[in-house]
Amino acid sequence: MTTNLVIWGIIAYFLLAILVALMSRRGNRSDMSGFFLGGRNMNGILSALSYSATTYSAFMMVGLAGLTYTGGVGALGFEIVYFTGVSLVALFGPRFWLAGKKYGYVSPSEMIGGRYESNKAAAAISLVSCLFLIPYCAVQLAGVGYLLQGITGNAIPFTVGVVLATMLAILFSFVAGIRSVVWTDSLQAIIMIITSTLVVLLVIQGLGGFGQFFENLQSRHPESLAVPGNGYFNFLTFLGLTLPWFFFSLSNPQVSQRLFMPSSLKGLRQMLIGFLIFGFIYTFVSVLWGFSALQMFPDLTTADLATPKLLSSELVPPVLGVVVMVGILAAAVSTIDSIMLTLSSMFARDVYGNSKKRPDDAKQLKVAKAVIPVIAVLAFAFAELELNLIAVLSVAASSGLIVVVPSIIGAFFWRRGTAAGVISSVTIGALLVLVLEFFGIKPFGLAAGIWGLLVSSVIFVGVSLMTRAPLEKADAFINILKKERNQARKVS
Repeated sequence: MTTNLVIWGIIAYFLLAILVALMSRRGNRSDMSGFFLGGRNMNGILSALSYSATTYSAFMMVGLAGLTYTGGVGALGFEIVYFTGVSLVALFGPRFWLAGKKYGYVSPSEMIGGRYESNKAAAAISLVSCLFLIPYCAVQLAGVGYLLQGITGNAIPFTVGVVLATMLAILFSFVAGIRSVVWTDSLQAIIMIITSTLVVLLVIQGLGGFGQFFENLQSRHPESLAVPGNGYFNFLTFLGLTLPWFFFSLSNPQVSQRLFMPSSLKGLRQMLIGFLIFGFIYTFVSVLWGFSALQMFPDLTTADLATPKLLSSELVPPVLGVVVMVGILAAAVSTIDSIMLTLSSMFARDVYGNSKKRPDDAKQLKVAKAVIPVIAVLAFAFAELELNLIAVLSVAASSGLIVVVPSIIGAFFWRRGTAAGVISSVTIGALLVLVLEFFGIKPFGLAAGIWGLLVSSVIFVGVSLMTRAPLEKADAFINILKKERNQARKVS
């Protein structure tokens, strides 16, 4: 695969994606709901494709493939646990959607602040989200850098790939807000699933077919088909990686914010079903990619180069390899621009917007747009550190975000929860995770995400019991949601 072919592939993708983004410039984008939620009027199919492209980013084809290369079949178990965690969307999705529709919430943190009657609680969650999601955003940028660097043999340096992804994400975010992101996401999701599946089938066929493929793994890399196999996926490591991933659909605001966007509960259900179908296929494709790279390139120094090396191999037709490369690039950009939009909306709504003289929607939107490039620059600076193992870094980010889970569960199912409980549990839990991750400390062998969830849960319950809860608001919030949910079911 030549560098020129890669460059032309990127140019073709850019032109097609910008055309789709420009065509999406319809509807009201002058307020926060219009710009960040698409006016709450997205259909189920678009929502499913966008949800899939946002969730399955560079983490999958670069990160999960690399994790499979490193730890073997345990990576499949790791991702299956995330898959089971999506069941949380079936439980919480309708509640998010109904709350957003009734109260006009734009961000998940705003919803938490409304439920606990505290602007400070909303601001605390927003700031913690920024703290951990900017590194996660950087992980996606790094994925693009590794991809282009590996597939061109360093002809396109790591930094050039990171700069390219940053510029594309900023551009798509500004063109039409979430509408352009959703439409470009849909294009990207289709490219991702079709081309990656086709390529993995070609590679396996080139390696002798499925029978020979697994026979080779069994004879040459038997540890890759067993758990803990080579020792990477021992029980505590597996638990530390999977627990934050199980709660990903709730803890990551760029994902949970999508629950406000469908036009109806029927659309929400379609989104969930479509995502599950997409995710099931894409998970197995990514794992097979990792196993294929292990057979063909068993001595890679960086596991995250497994996919780039595979794409540039003789088993993948150059044109098809470029299309897959574009799909992975697009997936990473999809996650980056979604994160930038979500964080900017949270900052504008829940930090800037919570001043004593609450600014109107127009001023909030202006601030949100100004914050987008700031987030991009911070993510770029972090990506330039070139840290290895994208999958592990992704989980580290989710380990920090997991501290908001007790507050979210309490919002819908525990009337005694208080704002003081939210603020203290989120703040202390986040600081604990940050310290443990930074110094690489694992008390009793348990990862930071496990401690974050345990400590934040205990603090949330304990402080809430010691402080006064807004019981009237809690009862109204929970009971009204139940009533609205039943009515919505009858209508749909």
